[in-house]
Amino acid sequence: LSRLTRKTAAAGVLSVSVIILTALFVSFSQSTFVAAASSNAMFQPSLRTSFTRLNRILPSSSSPGKLFSRRSSNMLQPNVIMDKKNIVEQDRMVMEYPRFRSLVGGTPLVDITNLANPKVEGTRILAKCEFMNPGYSIKDRIVCHILEQAENKGLLTPGMTIVAASSGNTGASTAMIASMKGYKSIIITSPKCSIEKQDAIRAYGAELIVTASGLKPDDPEHYMNMEHTLCERNPETYFGINQYDNQLNPLAHYQTLGPEIWSQTDGTITHFVAAGSTGGTLSGTARYLKERSGGDVRVIMADPIGSVFYDYFKTGVLKKPGSFEVEGVGKENIPGAMDFGMIDDAIRVSDSDAFKMCHTMAREEGILAGGSGGLNVFAASKLAEQLDEPATIVTILPDSGIKYLSKIYNKEWLKGIDVHLQEGE
Repeated sequence: LSRLTRKTAAAGVLSVSVIILTALFVSFSQSTFVAAASSNAMFQPSLRTSFTRLNRILPSSSSPGKLFSRRSSNMLQPNVIMDKKNIVEQDRMVMEYPRFRSLVGGTPLVDITNLANPKVEGTRILAKCEFMNPGYSIKDRIVCHILEQAENKGLLTPGMTIVAASSGNTGASTAMIASMKGYKSIIITSPKCSIEKQDAIRAYGAELIVTASGLKPDDPEHYMNMEHTLCERNPETYFGINQYDNQLNPLAHYQTLGPEIWSQTDGTITHFVAAGSTGGTLSGTARYLKERSGGDVRVIMADPIGSVFYDYFKTGVLKKPGSFEVEGVGKENIPGAMDFGMIDDAIRVSDSDAFKMCHTMAREEGILAGGSGGLNVFAASKLAEQLDEPATIVTILPDSGIKYLSKIYNKEWLKGIDVHLQEGE
């Protein structure tokens, strides 16, 4: 009996020793695994499952190497590194997540050289995907900047109404951001604005005014003039975006878009190609890129046939505008935000070439861009065919093709403006 008792006791001691060693090994493995994996989001689901199982083995009381209690073991959050010296109570952690409006900017730069036939090897065409902003357009940048500056200066206060004249995208961005900030908004546009953009503006809760068609730029009822009229009638309660003459427009691109392009190309950009409308994107971005490059970056304005910009840049004479269907670029007058001194050359693009390039982008690169993007890419591809030395050309995709499904991506509409796609386009 005594011998049996001694054997039983020895077996018990051995069992306890094995349990203790197992617990210590699991605890060490746990802390090592956390340090390696908690900083990598892709491991988080597996990490949570592993800890749920591991904590069933470990003692319930605090012990060396124990990282958190069982009740919070399924609350592991990403990007939190834990070790023996850093004991974190998960139930006290508060993760910070961005508001949707804070996602403006930081858009990707993608290689679309495949869409062109560069004259020399080594030339690349890169496109800034501005349709990936929250409002699906580049205009989110200027609206955010203008409204923030107005609030900081006391020009825009709670209870006021924000007014914007727009060909569509600035109106949609204004309606969206105004609703985010708790303001009412009134958007004025022309019949040329696509039904998708009009519906989006209303969906954000804005009042939409669509003016008559065929009005001259100096007509008081022209959409660009109505904003000023409404604000003059209601100076205490209305705030106007004034995107066409507001110098905060190009400044927004000087402070955001220009630096992003310079950083994403690591300063290797040689040419910047973009169409103008208000002139903000073209002027502000160009000024930044020229300053950073010591004037080496060449700026090429893409302009739809019918716009007054091309002739004005080439001759200094403001000629009678023609008609064109591309939305959001080109103009029939010269906005105050446009600085032609930043432009080195210009390329004219037809509606047909712009819209066909949109279809080519969609079919070959999976990029569904608006007409202004097609115009910019076509101009960039023509530039690539002319350059005698390798270059890095950056252009802009200002908005999403989702805004033009009833027009650019509707073959019947295209036929109505005498744009005929080839088989497979």
